[in-house]
Amino acid sequence: MLTFRLTPYASANWAWTGTAYTTADQTSRIAPFIHPMLEHLAVTDGTRTLITVRERLSGRGPAHPAPRAVEPRAYDQARSLATRWPADVVLVETRSEHPVEVTAGAARTTPLYLAEDGGVLHGSWEMADLKPFVTGISPREAARLLIYQPRYGSETLFTGIGRLTERAKAVFGGALHLHYPEPALHLRPRDLAPDGDVLAALTQTIDAALDLRPLDPAATVFHLSGGFDSGVIATRAAVRRPGQITTAALQVIGAGRAQQDRRRAQMRAALPFGETDLLIDCADAPPLHPDCPRVRGEAISPYEEPLFLPFHRLTGLIADHGNALVTGLGGDEMVALSPEESEAVAAANAHITDQLPWLGPDARTALRYSDDAIAPPAIVNAITLLSLETTAPPLLRAGVWPIHPFTHPAMIGLGEQLPLHWREFKNLQRRQMAALGLSDEVCNPVERESFVWLVEHSLKTYGIPLLERMLADGSPLIDARLIDPDGLKATISAVTDEPYDEEFHAKLLQVVDLHLAAAAYV
Repeated sequence: MLTFRLTPYASANWAWTGTAYTTADQTSRIAPFIHPMLEHLAVTDGTRTLITVRERLSGRGPAHPAPRAVEPRAYDQARSLATRWPADVVLVETRSEHPVEVTAGAARTTPLYLAEDGGVLHGSWEMADLKPFVTGISPREAARLLIYQPRYGSETLFTGIGRLTERAKAVFGGALHLHYPEPALHLRPRDLAPDGDVLAALTQTIDAALDLRPLDPAATVFHLSGGFDSGVIATRAAVRRPGQITTAALQVIGAGRAQQDRRRAQMRAALPFGETDLLIDCADAPPLHPDCPRVRGEAISPYEEPLFLPFHRLTGLIADHGNALVTGLGGDEMVALSPEESEAVAAANAHITDQLPWLGPDARTALRYSDDAIAPPAIVNAITLLSLETTAPPLLRAGVWPIHPFTHPAMIGLGEQLPLHWREFKNLQRRQMAALGLSDEVCNPVERESFVWLVEHSLKTYGIPLLERMLADGSPLIDARLIDPDGLKATISAVTDEPYDEEFHAKLLQVVDLHLAAAAYV
């Protein structure tokens, strides 16, 4: 939600130019992302200056960006209140002859990447802005990503670029120090009161999440994939705003395609959605196609969508119809079972796929330390936070701001307290949609609606040639001993000559994406 260049120990006298905050000596600059859903403001007590970039809240007047002079006591109060902002917020604080500090809020929507060079701290939501500061590849982070077990923390795939995690503080006085917050506290499942109405509570929390920000229905698009999470949010919005809700989705290929089309059609017919439905057919935009910006060599972050091309094209459609997108991200984690509640979850958490034949020796060694230096428990689930970072940059490039109601604290708290039988098999979402009168096919679909067939098609059609070229021309991942070329070559032969193994072979998509990212950045 912002980019910056900060020089410590320099001027703390800031001015607003109309597009950015700059210091009097021009050594520091902060450029907020300009969007109707965001605002920015600054206060100074003559010694300290606090610049805030944040999501707007409903029912509040516009913020005035020009720095406002206040007494030291009022400054302290403003800073304390700023850290408790209930939506996404980033704070930058400067003082003459002192280090600079950058603090992230708890409700993260966009990533903030950091890099230091020549006594200057650089930051951006767009990783490509920091490409000049990359010094190599992190074996530990590469190993996490290669085995599909990402960890939320300050490390990124590239040494020289760090991540400011939720509630974390970056202090820079010539060397960068990242300080994690205390672990967030969470609730436990409990029995319902005799008169407890779970679906009414869900409706109330969805309303609270949607009402937190000043959404304009005419400029907002709702994701409606056919899945339960986006379906619960979008159907509630349609009930509240009859005839005003625009929807968008990717059409999958494979066994579940016809069912997805029927289920979405039933949802849109049964509830008062608007006329506009934005669709991208994945058959026309397969990942790894030569038209994909990632394949063309653009510096796309390795944390962005693995299935980049279809999402990229859908984002373009959304931008043509609005400037905000509401998603169902976080719905899985809201009703997730704990390892204590599910043997399957426990087994999945215990299973470390470190025996993939293409893993290089340095990746295998790094896996021993894969849980080191990660962020403490957050208010929002760590996997959800990583998913938000996956989603945001392509949307921001198109001028679209993402909104994720399932990350609202009230929604998270409701999910944490629900008894097991409300959470397993997503019964909460299923029963909410059934209460709307939707059919059994909508609430209990038989076919699997998945990208698995799209991944198989893309790997066999475009991925294998890319991997063969990687072996022929070389890769920074091979040079860093993170990929074993012999193991990769044998796996390519297996994909070509043997039946496709969804669990095993699909992970080659990550090899392709990380190779393309490494080739573009290193």
